[in-house]
Amino acid sequence: MPNRYQDVYPSKPLLDSAELTRPCAADLLTLEYFEAAPAAMPARVFAQHHVLLNLRAAPTRVENVRDGVHRDFIFAQDEIVVTPAGMRSGWRWHERSQVIVVTLEPEALERFARREVGVLLSDRQLREHPQFEDPDLCRAAVHVRDALASRDLGSELLYESLARVFLVKLLQRVGEPLDAAPDGAAGLDAQQYKKVLDFVAAHFHRQIAVEELATEAALSPAHFSRVFKRTIGESPHRFVMSYRVEKARALLADPDLPLTSIALRCGFSDQAHFSRTFKAHQGETPSAYRAALAR
Repeated sequence: MPNRYQDVYPSKPLLDSAELTRPCAADLLTLEYFEAAPAAMPARVFAQHHVLLNLRAAPTRVENVRDGVHRDFIFAQDEIVVTPAGMRSGWRWHERSQVIVVTLEPEALERFARREVGVLLSDRQLREHPQFEDPDLCRAAVHVRDALASRDLGSELLYESLARVFLVKLLQRVGEPLDAAPDGAAGLDAQQYKKVLDFVAAHFHRQIAVEELATEAALSPAHFSRVFKRTIGESPHRFVMSYRVEKARALLADPDLPLTSIALRCGFSDQAHFSRTFKAHQGETPSAYRAALAR
């Protein structure tokens, strides 16, 4: 049943802002972590895709019903089960679970896959990958989980980046490429991305060279830059600047902290550099942003 104005309007729009705005990974991904006693979940049909990632080191006996087909199997660590939207699925856990469940909106995920990763995604493709082992994808999900649990990694920018890493890896696994992927498109694993993002979080207050980030990933600077931009969605330099601006936004909430001090704390060369960069990212100067906060 239509539940949006756009669903019932008699014609397609001539202009649509959704085609201009880059889809955010954090907006289409919901991640939940469970450690639960043995229990059963009745079979249901959901409108979202679900990706269940098993973290428990000890093999676990589980039962899964998928569209009437009953499976009784041993669920190993780093194994993943994908349940597409519209599929009736139920579970019974015979031992304590330790799982991450990622919920994805189908339309938003398809748009992200096509525009951001360059792959096609369909229910058929998701149904063809019901269960597989992928330690790297599980590590990527763990990094997103840890970003929720740790204030040090809890900034919007790092969470978005880690969510993008997970989605790109998932789509590269289950999607169908629109064309040949560029050189090095899948060259970084989840642990390499995590090391790079941790390095930025620890050193954003000073100048960071792309060579340093490439060293964290154990790659050449040119190769690293290509892969980073494809996955995170922006160049390493712009990512670092975005991270500095985000940190500056938090400091601007303190009305007694001089702009010069904020600029230096966040790694900008001077207040003028800080103001130019902040306005380019936020659309207003630091002073105007602070004034808006005060109001």
